[in-house]
Amino acid sequence: MDGPTTAGATGPARISATRYVAPFREGGSLPALVEADDDGLYVLKFRGAGQGPRALVAELVAGEVARTVGLPVPELAFIDLDPDLGRAEPDPEIQDLLRASTGLNIGLDYLPGSLAYDPAAEQEVDPDVAAGVVWLDALLTNVDRTAANPNLLVWHGRVWLIDHGAALYRHHQDWTLEGAWSRPFPAIAHHVLLGVAGSVADADARLAPALTEAEIGRITDLIPDAWLEDEEGVAPADRRRAYRDHLVRRMAAPRAFAAEAEEARAAA
Repeated sequence: MDGPTTAGATGPARISATRYVAPFREGGSLPALVEADDDGLYVLKFRGAGQGPRALVAELVAGEVARTVGLPVPELAFIDLDPDLGRAEPDPEIQDLLRASTGLNIGLDYLPGSLAYDPAAEQEVDPDVAAGVVWLDALLTNVDRTAANPNLLVWHGRVWLIDHGAALYRHHQDWTLEGAWSRPFPAIAHHVLLGVAGSVADADARLAPALTEAEIGRITDLIPDAWLEDEEGVAPADRRRAYRDHLVRRMAAPRAFAAEAEEARAAA
């Protein structure tokens, strides 16, 4: 499975990077702004970065889950990378990253003029949207949406969700995610939007019906084989099935993750 070739209800389009515009120096993964053959600009996340292709799996799954339940995320795209694209980049670290990332990567639509969300600036966030973001991050065990690193942009008066490479973090420890669906997620108590969120229980009632077992299967079927192959020799289909089973179990009612997040909100 190499990923779809067209955008639409099934998932991200597959396009090719045509111009390396600039690196983003923030963070450890060194994403880059690139132009693609659809004439769009994308923030490219590299499969050769420190966390490897599992971070791209998390970006894809989280972005598609968010889109499915109606939360604002930039459009995703599968982006093919030619290693010669950044040959004019003088930084040897970036050159190495490009060579290690030849082939299929993931990109997010660039939001020009967007600003980083600053919890200290008292930027207004709709309580229902905030509750939905908390719900999403509790479902996906995203450890990286805190006051220190919100991973939210403000664009045209709305918050947009970005940078989900830290979601599903337990797959770095055990690709089977065995038992992870039922474990507590105390990190949700540190969520940057917890203090401005409405009821997570109400968000669960609104959002959960959209994320059916069939939708979960559609999302996990999008994960390319190239991101699931490694030295352990486990078939990509088995790894893909592990993600599906994990999310199906986590979404089974009653959803303990939603109750846990609501308790954290009440205590905030």
